[in-house]
Formats: sequence, C-alpha cells, structure tokens
Amino acid sequence: MIEIRAERIHDVPARERLLDACFAGNRRARTSERLREGRLPARGLAFAATRRGRLVGTLRLWHVEAGLARPALLLGPLAVDPEIQGQGLGSVMMQAALGRAESLGHGGVLLVGDAPYYTRFGFDPALAEGLTLPGPFERARFLGLELRPGALAGAEGMVRATGRVAPAEMVADQAAVARRRAA
Repeated sequence: MIEIRAERIHDVPARERLLDACFAGNRRARTSERLREGRLPARGLAFAATRRGRLVGTLRLWHVEAGLARPALLLGPLAVDPEIQGQGLGSVMMQAALGRAESLGHGGVLLVGDAPYYTRFGFDPALAEGLTLPGPFERARFLGLELRPGALAGAEGMVRATGRVAPAEMVADQAAVARRRAA
C-alpha cells in the first residue's frame, strides 16, 4: 500500500536520490530549479509517497509571482520511482496536491512539463502565454491551471520566486550534497 503524506525533513536525502533517478543529470540547471533554489516549498504543499517506508514519489509546490502582483504556485518536480511509473501514482499525487492547494485558497498553478500528461489535469499553455521565465524554457511546455476562475487570466510578465527563503544551513547542506554528486 502506498501512503501519500506531508514531506518530512528526513525524506530529503531519499527525495534527492529519487529526483536523480527520474531526471537527467542536468536537473539542477533547469530554469524552474532556479525559481526554487534557496526557497522552501509552499507551506502544506510538499508531498511524499511511501511504500513500506521507502519514498516512491515526491511533489512540491512553490510560491511565485506570475507577472506583476499576481500570486501563483509553481508545481514541480513531480517524480515517481521508475519501478512503479505508469501505475497511476503521479495522477493520485497531482489530484491530492491540486486539491490541497485549492483548499488553502491558492488561485493559479504554473509548471514546465510534458503537456500531454498535464493537460489531463486542466493545465493549459494559453494560461501561461503572457508570462516568461528567468531563463531558457520550452514555450510549449509552460502551462497554467486556474484553481479559481480568472486567477491567471491576462497574466503578463516575468515569473519570480516569492516563497520563504530557506535557512542558510539548509542551503549549505543542499550545496554540499550537489558538490558530492558532481564529484
């Protein structure tokens, strides 16, 4: 049985290993990662999926501003253990995360990802077409979702991080982990 629960601090090393297994080695160089770097996920919106005590899925949402003074969330990364991909865990995690974000009063969600996968949850490239990211990205993979009608309508400009800044010791620990992996 798989349990989806709030991410805990002791999940972090396993989450990093899972992300390394699921994404190419350059995952830290992606523009979306720049928006998350040095920040904490939105409160109550970092999820871990476990099976028999082992982390098998992760999903986080982050505070951003979508253009001028338009609060939104940035979703990502969503990752599922390669051994169980295709069994629906990603969909269950998406539904749980989006439902929780909506219940907390958030209005819009942005992401850079596989459009055929995410459009089934209501994500639409048209909702992000007036927005840009602070670095290279594929326009066709930049999608938006309104949890509240009109939350992203007409949004224009640069997306920027607005979430809580991570404590310095946490950022240093993450940098040390990244250096060890690169060596």
